[in-house]
Amino acid sequence: MAENLNQENDEITVTLTLEDDSELECVVLTTLEAAGRQYMALLPITEEGEDEEGEVYLYRYTQSADGLPVLENIETDEEYDAAAEAFDSWLDDQEYDELVTEEE
Repeated sequence: MAENLNQENDEITVTLTLEDDSELECVVLTTLEAAGRQYMALLPITEEGEDEEGEVYLYRYTQSADGLPVLENIETDEEYDAAAEAFDSWLDDQEYDELVTEEE
């Protein structure tokens, strides 16, 4: 899988090259740590330029020796579960932050 990181309008996007050589542009939601590893949560962007609701992709995130970002597939259910739990916790924090901001 190849990826390119781009930054526009305070959003970081990633263009993934999928196994069938098609490309999928995604917004980077966050990077997370779980079980001693880094992960990146990506939200696909539709043809109309809007985020698809409900679909979030999780990838293992590392950096190459020259500092370039590298995304890798998560290979085991246990690793995926750890990354998904960290993402769910991040989502809960975001919702809490929104509630606190609305109350102020």
